Amino acid sequence: MITAHLPAGYLTGRAFARSGPILWSAMLGGILPDLDLIWFYLVDHRAFHHHHYWVHIPAFWAALAAILLPMAASRCPCWSRPALSFFASILVHLLLDTVAGDVKWLWPFSDRFIHLVTVPATHSHWILNFVLHPVFLAELAIWALALFLWGWRHRHEG
Repeated sequence: MITAHLPAGYLTGRAFARSGPILWSAMLGGILPDLDLIWFYLVDHRAFHHHHYWVHIPAFWAALAAILLPMAASRCPCWSRPALSFFASILVHLLLDTVAGDVKWLWPFSDRFIHLVTVPATHSHWILNFVLHPVFLAELAIWALALFLWGWRHRHEG
């Protein structure tokens, strides 16, 4: 996915709450793994694909969630649901990246990238390859649903 991580975070957050810290933490979790693009462009100068970085490794997030979720539940229960929505959105982000991108789901046992769909390089720019591929319709559907629910909330809930 190229642009659907924020609306997917919104949709994930909506599964937990309509507004507030739970929704905001889900939206943050939806985009956080792609903040590695700052490092990718400004430091590594695109030396290798940003899905090689630790923020795109599911085992990293699973280990962090295994530590932080019980800690939040025992020390500050009010943060349990925002933390859960945050990690759920990261999982959704990684699942969406698996559709046409690459994710190391088997790491540390394997460095193999896993993806569901291969987007062929048939156009002059990589963005055109994705935008003109049928898998981009899923991205548009995520945006449409998120915008519909956001608009519905603002029209009907005040």
